[in-house]
Amino acid sequence: MSAGEPSPQREPTPTSTSTIAAPVSSIPQKRALEDDHQPAISSPLNPDFKPAKPQEDAPLARERASRAKKESLKKRESKGGSMAADSSARATPDPKAPTPKHKPKKKGDAPAPIRYKLPPPKLTDFEAPRGPIFLPAHTKTAPDGTAVQFNETTDHVYNKKNFHYTHCIADPAFPSSLYYRQTETEPFGPRFNFEDTSTHMFLDESGHHVTTDKGFRMAKANVGVRQGRWYWECKIISGIPKRKPSETNVTQESANGHVRMGWARREASLDAPVGFDTYSYGVRDAKGQKVFMSRPKDFFPPGQEVQEGDVIGLEINLPSEALHRKVVEGHYNPAVDLADDEPCGIEAADIIRDRVPIRFKAHLYFEQIEYHAVKELEELMNPSPIISSTGGIGGVGQEPGPTHQLPSLRTLPHSSIKIYKNGELIGTPFTDLLAFLPPASKPLAQVGAREGLDDGMLGYYPAVSVFRGGAAEVNFGPNFWFPPPGHTQPDAQVDAEMTGSDQAAPSASAPHPLRAVGERYDEQIVEDIVYDIVDEVDFWMQDGGVSGKGVADAALRAPAGGSAQDGMPGGGVLGSEIKELVQDDE
Repeated sequence: MSAGEPSPQREPTPTSTSTIAAPVSSIPQKRALEDDHQPAISSPLNPDFKPAKPQEDAPLARERASRAKKESLKKRESKGGSMAADSSARATPDPKAPTPKHKPKKKGDAPAPIRYKLPPPKLTDFEAPRGPIFLPAHTKTAPDGTAVQFNETTDHVYNKKNFHYTHCIADPAFPSSLYYRQTETEPFGPRFNFEDTSTHMFLDESGHHVTTDKGFRMAKANVGVRQGRWYWECKIISGIPKRKPSETNVTQESANGHVRMGWARREASLDAPVGFDTYSYGVRDAKGQKVFMSRPKDFFPPGQEVQEGDVIGLEINLPSEALHRKVVEGHYNPAVDLADDEPCGIEAADIIRDRVPIRFKAHLYFEQIEYHAVKELEELMNPSPIISSTGGIGGVGQEPGPTHQLPSLRTLPHSSIKIYKNGELIGTPFTDLLAFLPPASKPLAQVGAREGLDDGMLGYYPAVSVFRGGAAEVNFGPNFWFPPPGHTQPDAQVDAEMTGSDQAAPSASAPHPLRAVGERYDEQIVEDIVYDIVDEVDFWMQDGGVSGKGVADAALRAPAGGSAQDGMPGGGVLGSEIKELVQDDE
């Protein structure tokens, strides 16, 4: 206190007889227990629950500022997807995005795809996408003397780390879908999928030859099958050399590598051979054994194996999707559904694709959450002694079947895989294949994942595995090296009356005609176009029937510095871009 200032006078303490009363608002008030601590819902500890009425005229209650609730480290890690960029499928969908106005009214109606926040596309996003860059690696000589140039593929993303990628492009005809739709890249046609191969693999520019200098790696085709009978061929370029049964040359055999071929689902691991787990069925070249769940069993006649120059034909027979859905939904009755007499395509499936465009080295991809291996099938492959001795938990210990308690362990009636060698039928190594339609297949549990949805790309894919120098060539038809029985080459001049005269009529268990896997390529493109149009109409309805609402409108309003040609928005007119994906090749 400085000199000259008057000394402060102490105020008298208020008493019950004092005439000076402190303001009521300055006196701390006791919180009402029944108002502040009453549970929001009833519970066993609160049987006499009565919802409290809000008291608007409560001047004595002190207002408390809302406190930000902190999450534990474990919870934050489990929600790691929400920390990603807004343009990533790992990100949480836009909470302010308009909710669908057309809610499902009937049981079984599919929900609408998730709509993400997206910046407007750049002008370059409307350009046709390019395939990978090929860097020459080495040359191999096929058994017929043909030189095959193998290349390392770069500048493309791999389907790994629990995400699946397909090419996309911006299209002004899809404003409600924020302009992006699915597309394909060169080389066009059925081939190996450059994004669906393991790393450290070498392919030719046509995408029909594959090899590696590492351990077992897998490559899948860009076409998959969901119903019907399909056929493709695999020729051994480098593997077990031709020799007499009495000859053994382990050194030469090891130097040429090994090859396995078969059928694999989406969930099959790319860093393992075909037949490694419950998601693929394969045939190995050594001893001609069949492999499923890493358990090789004799299949070829004694003394036979798959050698260089041999052509292995693989036929798959799948029931109709109508019967398939009966199985996975638990409506299949073996006493009633005796035969698969449902024609293919009689009922269209509800396809829901939750995906978001991602930029990777100047390429655009749709990123979506991948389906993953479920515990029930892991237990089937590596059964626990405790669970097996107790008969299984939740039906896990039971053998797979079409009426299994768990959808992932249900099998498809009338399904099988047949193997041919140089045009001769060897036999049927696999029957009762595991179902793949949801809920038999489940996406990885993370932010944005929704179970029970079919994205249209589930099915069985032709797959080839190579090991330390092993090399193979695939032929998806329609002209095969060794046409299977019942298949007529398109360029063959055969009298129509004589065609199939020496072939047996299709049985009730295989009513579908045999087709080349390559025919699925054009069908998949048509399906993608239809699905894109359906999504566009769906989003258009969400916007109230006004096309180009939201971000699409902002993209079309190009400022003076921007450019818009033929209805295309100026590139980056709002100063924001799709985040670039970082993915190593190891």
